[in-house]
Amino acid sequence: MASKILKATTNITGLAVCKDPHYALKLLYGKILRDLKNIPETSAYRKYTEDIINSRLEHVENEPNIARVARKINCGQIEEVIVQ
Repeated sequence: MASKILKATTNITGLAVCKDPHYALKLLYGKILRDLKNIPETSAYRKYTEDIINSRLEHVENEPNIARVARKINCGQIEEVIVQ
C-alpha cells in the first residue's frame, strides 16, 4: 500500500516523521470540529474554520496517498500540517 511507505526525514530540525498521519489528522480535525460547537453558529470564525477543516478532512478520508493529501491541503509537509 502506497500510504504505508514512510519517508526517512522531514529535513526540518525538530520535526519528526509522523508514522500514521491519516490517524493523527482525523483525530485532530475531529477535536477541532467538536470544539467549534462551543462557538455560536453565527460566528464568522466558526463558519470559516469549519469550512477549512471539513475540506481538509475530506482529503484525508478520501485520499490514501499522504503525499497527495499534503499537496491538496497545500500547507507544507504533512507533519507541518499536523503541527499547525
